[in-house]
Amino acid sequence: MNMSASTPWVHLCAVEDIPRLGSRVVEREAGNLAVFRTAADTVFALLDRCPHKGGPLSQGIVHGETVTCPLHSWNIDLVTGEAKAPDEGCARRFPVKVENGEVFLSLA
Repeated sequence: MNMSASTPWVHLCAVEDIPRLGSRVVEREAGNLAVFRTAADTVFALLDRCPHKGGPLSQGIVHGETVTCPLHSWNIDLVTGEAKAPDEGCARRFPVKVENGEVFLSLA
């Protein structure tokens, strides 16, 4: 991941604090974030809002590098935030990095 020195990284938690194949919610005024952990311990962060009808992605099922929205079963790619065909839309992504088992998030 190419990161600029000016990116304001915020310590979130340990990777182990996020359930494997699950998520953790980061509450904020501008909209909650869902931080996901895959079976391979890769961590992703998306706005906790499905691009379809605003469903809580944090309550969805993680499989591979995809989360399925609990409301209408849209599949959202955790890497890009894009809905998978035939659905169209995009959930905002946030940069994440993991260092020594600790998760850092950029809200920039």
